[in-house]
Amino acid sequence: MTKIYGMSDSGNCYKPRLLMAKLGKPFEHVEVSSHDGSTRSPDYLAKNPNAMVPLLELDDGRRLAESNAILLYLGEGTRFVPQDAYERGLAYQWLFFEQYSHEPYIAVRRALLTFPNRKAEATADRLAATLARGNKALGVMEGHLADSPFFAGEAMSVADIALYAYTHVAGEGGFELGQYPAVQAWLQRVEADPGHVPIGWLP
Repeated sequence: MTKIYGMSDSGNCYKPRLLMAKLGKPFEHVEVSSHDGSTRSPDYLAKNPNAMVPLLELDDGRRLAESNAILLYLGEGTRFVPQDAYERGLAYQWLFFEQYSHEPYIAVRRALLTFPNRKAEATADRLAATLARGNKALGVMEGHLADSPFFAGEAMSVADIALYAYTHVAGEGGFELGQYPAVQAWLQRVEADPGHVPIGWLP
C-alpha cells in the first residue's frame, strides 16, 4: 500500500493526507517527526537524505519528497490539477508562492509559538518579521480571492489544498484572519468541498 511518512500536526504533511481523503484513495500513515528526532534516524535518512517530511512511498518502492511535488503527483489526472494550460500554470504559480512567500512565515510563526522544541528560536525580532511577512502573504491572497473563488479559477485545485494547510491554522501563529474576509470565505469553500478532513486526521 502507498505510504505517507509525516507528522500528524504538520501542515505540510497534512496536504497529501487531505488530497488522498478527497480522492478516496487508501494509504498508510507512518509517523516520523522532527519533534523526537526520527526524521534524522538512519532508517529514515536512507529513505530521504534531506531528513524532511512528508515523504511518499509508492507500492513499488519509489519515493517522492516535497509536499507540493507530492500534491502534483497524486493530483495528476484528477479534478485537482486543471486541464486548461493557463489554469494549470496558475496552480503552479500559487504552489511556488506558498513555499516561498507563505509557508516560511505563517507556518514558521505557528511552529515558533506552539512547538516546545522551537521556543528558543522565538525571538522578538523573528516573531515580528514572520508576522509582517505572513500578513503580506495573506494580503496577496485576499486580493486574489476578492475576484476568484479559488486560486486557479472556478474550481478547487492542488493550489488551494497547499495554501489551506497552514492558512486555516494561522490563528495559532497570532495572525488575525478576521482582517481577511475573502480568505475566510475561501476557507469555508475548501472545507465544504467533498471529502474534507481536519489537520489531525489519520487513516
